[in-house]
Amino acid sequence: MARRWAGVLRSPLGASAAVLVAAILVLAVLAPLLWTDAATATDTARISQGASAEHWAGTDSLGRDIFARVLVATSLSVRLALAATAIGVVVGLLLGTAPLLVGRRAGRLVTAVVNIAVAFPGLLLALFFAVIFGVGATGALFALGLAIAPAFARLTQTTTARVAGLDYVAAARIAGVGRFRVLFRHVLPNVAEPLVVNATVAAGSALLAFAGLSFLGLGVQPPDYDWGRLLGEGLGAIYLHPAAALAPGVAVVLAGLAFNLFGEALAKVLGERRPLERPVRRTAAEPAPDDSAMLVVEDLRVAFPGVEPVRGVGFAMDRGDAVGIVGESGSGKSLTALAVSRLVDESGEVRAERLSFLGADLRAGPHRRLLGTSLAMVFQDPMTSFNPTMRIGRQLAEVACEHQGLGRAAALDRAVDRLDAVRIPEPARRAAQYPHEFSGGMRQRAMIGMGLMGSPALIVADEPTTALDVTVQRRVLSLLADIRAADDVALLLISHDVTVVEQVCDRVLVMYAGRIVEDLPSAELRSRARHPYTRALLAAVPDMTTDRSLPLAVIPGRPADPAHLPTGCAFAPRCPLADERCTATEPDLVADDAGRRVACWHADIPVEVRA
Repeated sequence: MARRWAGVLRSPLGASAAVLVAAILVLAVLAPLLWTDAATATDTARISQGASAEHWAGTDSLGRDIFARVLVATSLSVRLALAATAIGVVVGLLLGTAPLLVGRRAGRLVTAVVNIAVAFPGLLLALFFAVIFGVGATGALFALGLAIAPAFARLTQTTTARVAGLDYVAAARIAGVGRFRVLFRHVLPNVAEPLVVNATVAAGSALLAFAGLSFLGLGVQPPDYDWGRLLGEGLGAIYLHPAAALAPGVAVVLAGLAFNLFGEALAKVLGERRPLERPVRRTAAEPAPDDSAMLVVEDLRVAFPGVEPVRGVGFAMDRGDAVGIVGESGSGKSLTALAVSRLVDESGEVRAERLSFLGADLRAGPHRRLLGTSLAMVFQDPMTSFNPTMRIGRQLAEVACEHQGLGRAAALDRAVDRLDAVRIPEPARRAAQYPHEFSGGMRQRAMIGMGLMGSPALIVADEPTTALDVTVQRRVLSLLADIRAADDVALLLISHDVTVVEQVCDRVLVMYAGRIVEDLPSAELRSRARHPYTRALLAAVPDMTTDRSLPLAVIPGRPADPAHLPTGCAFAPRCPLADERCTATEPDLVADDAGRRVACWHADIPVEVRA
């Protein structure tokens, strides 16, 4: 970060603008001390004289030195502009972060107000508020600050909304971090650069706008004066003594240009940073619940406006169980896991006949105590699972501080111990590093270590190996298996890779169009799979015996659109066994004597998968 800011000064534009801004700020401090006497001394013998060696910009109607007054006016002009910018930034931050702080419904109202305000030109807003607050420097200060706020609020809304959807923010929420702490620790630090750039440019615009208000008589009032007042006083005699108007005009232009150019230099250098990418989420799953089970999910439904991507999912898990959920993208896998973890976006509605974990009813609230200690979440993309502006050890320690009441030092020691537990070499040194200094596999192991900061009874792993190569993938899966065996931890593994689930899990749930269509032991996946979709998934995975001279097997058609599901079985348009019964009536999920379940009218009939 320091190198990036130093890079601003290394560019010719940035260096020139920085020197000019620094000179203006120094002048604002020193000018009142050095030239106030010359600026206030009246000389009736030299009234309204032109420029001379003694008075570089001439004198005003009382014989006062205009150049000295322009220098002294720097202080008030800069102070008022910076104060107005500060008001605009603070109000803009409050409005822009409202959706994160007050919830989606109230946030939408605030966003609508901001969108309306942005539609009006800033100067028009400033004049409107100036009439409300009254004539004078104080009224103009608040008027200009509130006129700046809408544009800054719009920028804040845009940048924070992108970051708020990333996995490390969700991880912080799982850890029990409150909304304000999430905002100030995990969101704002990652959008600081565009906000700083915008604030710098806004300061330059505020200088020009404040001068305009004073020029119109709405800003600074006598006996005080700023550049705008001096410009207004000099304009009346511009044809006789042009220097009287040019001097404050040049000062306004130079100062505004300096701040704007400095902001442009910041934008150019800092903008080279590649923006964080929002991970593509896939979605999640159903069995008959057991009252004594650790996790019970019964008739789980997740709905968004106009669509229900999870429909009647139910399953149960005991300690030490390993259950895998497989299916194509959009089948509902990840969304089921998020619903269990109470991390579904506020726009989504989660309903269930029963949703309990360790005896606690998760429908009653987020249960941060459980989610931060007994339930661990491992996200798909290890790069976006951590806050890039915080050291790894500090992020892990945050869990212990929030849930175990440990002090900063003790929590950091616990973080180092957990990094060691997930086989990260030199854990003490690595804890002091940032996420970008870790490899992909190490980041994923550190994410698992964050989940182990408490004593989890369940680890929900959402595509934990998708972004990793095969060798690292094997290590991560081996680590999860060892953790499960050592501490009797249950594992809910979401994946699109049938082979991975088959190797790691005891039981497999196959999802399609928001439902579980088959539930069977993983040992019987290849030999006893009954649903045409399950067998098609298996056939589409090549192995060492696959004939390379033939095209790869594929599942015809496209996955069902949750917003436009067909009548009857959702898989029927792609199924070679589909008949009129399939297209008319959706089959129930029925269990056989061995407890295997399938939702298909033609289960067990052989299917030929197309190439």
